[in-house]
Amino acid sequence: MLSYDVILNAFVTLFVTVDPIGNAPLFLGLTIGMSSMDRRMVAIRGCVVALLILTLFAVTGTAILDAMGITIDAFRVAGGLLLFYTAFEMIYEKRQERKEEVSKSAVKEHIASISVFPLAIPLLAGPGTISATILLSSEMSAASTEHHWMGIMTLLAVIFVLLLLTAITLMAAELLDKYIGNTGKMILTRLLGVLLAALSVQYVADGAQALFS
Repeated sequence: MLSYDVILNAFVTLFVTVDPIGNAPLFLGLTIGMSSMDRRMVAIRGCVVALLILTLFAVTGTAILDAMGITIDAFRVAGGLLLFYTAFEMIYEKRQERKEEVSKSAVKEHIASISVFPLAIPLLAGPGTISATILLSSEMSAASTEHHWMGIMTLLAVIFVLLLLTAITLMAAELLDKYIGNTGKMILTRLLGVLLAALSVQYVADGAQALFS
């Protein structure tokens, strides 16, 4: 049986890397102009996709990336570059313009797209979270005195609880949307776009430093 300290450490580590509270305003900016139902769908789908990704890496470790010859640092650089593109769209309102121009069927595809990128990857299940999951998987499976899979199953339970809390946090973010008005939405979207751009640059810088050091 894993100790309480090991489980708590796993939860805190993943909570910090997933950062549901910090991602809530970004989620609000990414889904600006969407209805409450659409926003909930994005939050739930994004958390489900993130759950599947983290479950995969918790079970397999680095085997998938190793099989493709990809390092976690290269993954970090790629995620940062893609995230910067999203930030650019937020700053110049390209997302909202595209959403207003497309049909309802295309809007549904757009909702599914946002759920996967950038919400699930790399905001929730980014390189940092994947790295932490891989490390925790190794540590908890080794710390399990009963069976190798006991530690993995415990980690999966921690991931599930964390992403459930994350989904609730993201859905609660829409309450803020009702009180900030159109001007507030415009300011918030651009401000968060700049912050997201800075985060993406940090991803690229960290990954490049590790790759070329």
